[in-house]
Amino acid sequence: MVKATSSAPSQRMLRVGEQVRAAVTQILQRGEVRDDLIEKTVISISEVRMSPDLKIATAYVTPLGVSDHTDTIAALNRHAKYLRGRLGPHLRQMKYVPELRFRDDTSFDNYKKIDALLRSPEVQRDLGPSNEKDDEQN
Repeated sequence: MVKATSSAPSQRMLRVGEQVRAAVTQILQRGEVRDDLIEKTVISISEVRMSPDLKIATAYVTPLGVSDHTDTIAALNRHAKYLRGRLGPHLRQMKYVPELRFRDDTSFDNYKKIDALLRSPEVQRDLGPSNEKDDEQN
């Protein structure tokens, strides 16, 4: 068997990651975690990345409407073992239920910075009328 040299996730890693994301989202939506901070916060799970052996699931989350995400991420990590136990019925086809780790999803901040850069006067000047004429000719 030849090992793949790329670091891209396999189809199985992507599929299991999506299953874990959907299951954790369901558990949180049902309010199964008894923690005041988690219960009163809307939490968006944008992605779950699986380790190659599928034993560790890293969930990238964004607590909506909260400026400091640190407390919410810490609360989720405190309840990770409980959530792992609740995942079992959702992941019956797996030999092992993965260990959960929660991380702050900073991709929205990156998108915001890129959007601000694209809207800046300097970039708008460079994308001025000459580019619009090129688009009309095509």
